[in-house]
Amino acid sequence: MSETQRKLTQTPLEKTWVPWMKSRLKQRRGSSVPQFTNSPTMIVMVGLPARGKTYISKKLTRYLNWIGVTTKAFNVGQYRRHATQAYNSFEFFRPDNAEAMKIRKACAVAALKDVCDYFTRDLGQVVVFDATNTTIERREVILSFAKENGYKVFFVESICDDPEIIAENIKQVKLSSPDYVGCDKEEAVKDFLKRIECYKLNYVPLDDDKDRNLSYIKIFNVGSRYLVNRVQDHIQSRIVYYLMNIHVTPRSIYLCRHGESELNLVGRIGGDSGLSQRGAQFASALASYLCEQSIRDLKVWTSHMKRTIQTAEALGVQYEQWKALNEIDAGVCEDMTYEEIQENYPEEFALRDQDKYSYRYPKGESYEDLVQRLEPVIMELERQENVLVVCHQAVMRCLLAYFLDKSAAELPYLKCPLHTVLKLTPVAYGCKVESVFLNIEAVNTHRDKPVNVDVDRDPAEALRTVPDHI
Repeated sequence: MSETQRKLTQTPLEKTWVPWMKSRLKQRRGSSVPQFTNSPTMIVMVGLPARGKTYISKKLTRYLNWIGVTTKAFNVGQYRRHATQAYNSFEFFRPDNAEAMKIRKACAVAALKDVCDYFTRDLGQVVVFDATNTTIERREVILSFAKENGYKVFFVESICDDPEIIAENIKQVKLSSPDYVGCDKEEAVKDFLKRIECYKLNYVPLDDDKDRNLSYIKIFNVGSRYLVNRVQDHIQSRIVYYLMNIHVTPRSIYLCRHGESELNLVGRIGGDSGLSQRGAQFASALASYLCEQSIRDLKVWTSHMKRTIQTAEALGVQYEQWKALNEIDAGVCEDMTYEEIQENYPEEFALRDQDKYSYRYPKGESYEDLVQRLEPVIMELERQENVLVVCHQAVMRCLLAYFLDKSAAELPYLKCPLHTVLKLTPVAYGCKVESVFLNIEAVNTHRDKPVNVDVDRDPAEALRTVPDHI
């Protein structure tokens, strides 16, 4: 190498691990999540009221944060409510209401200022600008703002002319809006429909010819058809792929772990053991529970591991095996108890307690890795209707964190006990959770984060939160 040739400044991620290389542990650490955006991206919603824009923005924000792209939604309607204190009627949204138009414009400007602060101060990567943005003038303001600050813009326009879909959206979401607290439902519907008419007067959809240089996706009637134009980069392609997979058909997703395994009984992590006697009882109880529920067209998914397959076999139905649903790979710590990990690799044990989400087992995986592995599962779950996923503790935590919008810090400590079914039913802007314990006792495998996470801590402190086992 010539003297003028510069050395790489990036520390390479070591692929091999040797227990005595303690001084190089930090070099082995690295994020598994690539930097998806090379400049901040604004996802700008477009569409009339009651077209599902906030539903889309919330789901998109949740998904992007889950895959590791720091994202925040800015709802301009919230700025308007804060500025006006009280909502009177649709008259506020009339295009000829000069005073109201001034307030609405000021709210949009205030939201854009906060977008800038989020990108610069909080180092966000993506924002979702949730507003109607139905006029050419408003979109030009956003585009000028983005150009001035070096942001990319991707428009998401939701177009719906199906009266039944619009009526259902008003019923499910708008009647519970802060604008209509204490109002008669029929009067609220009438007022909201008049509000929509006010927006229609000046609504100019994105034009396939005039706006051909813009990046956007048009979603027609909640996914019956799509039109995609000029996708610029990786993050925009991810957004398009996600939006083309989601649907609003009523359904439930059932998550549960396999029945108690032989290794669960003795406190060993990972491995590929079969079910214990109580685990087999749970499998039978699960079959009875599903029969009682009479779930239409239920699909059953398992991992490739023996304990989930044995659980599904007892159901007496067809099931699909996903390798992506396999438990987190504990690497050199597979088949070990927490006590053995503390005794043999005390520094590893402490490092995992310090940052359980990002920590990668030597020759194994991190929760961060697991989230990336599970993304195809999430995409397919979004496409499906009723599904039962029989999986593992770490896997269930990752899936649950997606549906419940939990942070990376919360994810590794979500409680997913054995022999319990979680029924997740998507609702307007979130997910309803029902927990059903099937009355078969099992060991506790949940370990809380200990208070002391120092590398040189006393072994007793490190093991204080380890659950009891044989």
